[in-house]
Amino acid sequence: MQVLQGPDARRALTRTFNDLPVPDAVLARIEATFGEALTPTQVVERIVADVRERGDDALRDWTERLDGARPDALAVSADDLNAASVPDDLHAAILTAITRVRAFYEQQPAHGFLNHGPDGALGQLVRPLARVGVYVPGGLAPLISTLIHTAVPAQVAGVTDIVIATPPARDGSVHPAILVAARELGLTQVYRAGGAQAIAALAYGTASIPAVDKIAGPGNLFVVIAKRLVYGQTGIESLPGPTETLVVADDSADPRHVAADLLAQAEHNGAEPVLVSTSRDLLLRVQAELNAQLEALPEPNRGWARDSVSARMKVVLAGTLDEALELSNLYAPEHLCLLTRDPWSLLGQVQRAGGVFVGEYSMEALGDYVAGPSHVMPTGGTARFMSPVNVRDFQNIISVVGLTEGTLRRIGAAGATLARAEGLEAHARAIESRLPVTDPS
Repeated sequence: MQVLQGPDARRALTRTFNDLPVPDAVLARIEATFGEALTPTQVVERIVADVRERGDDALRDWTERLDGARPDALAVSADDLNAASVPDDLHAAILTAITRVRAFYEQQPAHGFLNHGPDGALGQLVRPLARVGVYVPGGLAPLISTLIHTAVPAQVAGVTDIVIATPPARDGSVHPAILVAARELGLTQVYRAGGAQAIAALAYGTASIPAVDKIAGPGNLFVVIAKRLVYGQTGIESLPGPTETLVVADDSADPRHVAADLLAQAEHNGAEPVLVSTSRDLLLRVQAELNAQLEALPEPNRGWARDSVSARMKVVLAGTLDEALELSNLYAPEHLCLLTRDPWSLLGQVQRAGGVFVGEYSMEALGDYVAGPSHVMPTGGTARFMSPVNVRDFQNIISVVGLTEGTLRRIGAAGATLARAEGLEAHARAIESRLPVTDPS
């Protein structure tokens, strides 16, 4: 285990949001699928253009080619939605997550204002988006929580038309847990479509899938590239990349908990676990725990986590907790876990993070499901300027200006002066046309 300190630690934790890494296995699969060496961007450009041109036919072709299924009906029927069932404990967990996420976002201020005063009226109108697309990754397992953590904030924002796209299984079915969650959310538009082809369908619309005003939800490399390509045709909530967790721990932290929190994110493909501690002894004990807990994980989780730990984990020894928080702010992690003697005393120093998990009972893994805030958070250092999914992501804010004649007379000349300073004579004249004519004599 290489332990970084001082300038080396700062260099290791300084980053910018660049193109996502492309594993060799992905490039090999592309060549096997397409018969030529293409970049992921070239692949996505082909898929998006084809879906835009041929609609449902292209969507079915790409779903068959990439996911091994060719659904006749892209839309999940009401009968299938109503018939879906899961074990009682899972059903109860879905309801718990929905209830807690909704209760959290109902506390977010999400309304506009309109102030009538001596100058007239100034304010903001807040309106929900008309239609939102929620992308729910399928892959190795159904991401039930992703549906809940994106759709619920949109519903609280007032969006009434929410479209779900998720990859089908090889038999063309959608996992029943996704359908149960959709049903409990009151959502009826579920489509069998995944990957870049689903993003293209949501952006441009097809005969079966309506175009949406904004797409939310994480996805793999091809989904992220597709979201970049269609931005402008539709809104994009974020471009989430591989997950990351930074744990700040002092000598009071339980190395078992530190290791468990690091591995909880490390088992995601491409994840980057980071540990910053003021205790060298803790770093050594965490290393031993990581090795033991890794061996206890089943496959394939063990392999995924081992790859993240061996290839991307960063371990930093900080001189003080102040330095640890400074390094965390520099890194701007998606998840920041505070496992210290007095974690609440550090909260005021947090400036850049997607989410902060305070103390040993607030593990990030719980936040992925039932804590309340959405688990869709900024990655790749974008927490410097972006926020987790929230109600405002699904609303338009419209400025309102309704001034009185007296206000115009008082401030109009200043506006005209600024317009002429910017070389915009028509602006100045539009203002002055409403002002009283000044007698030059």
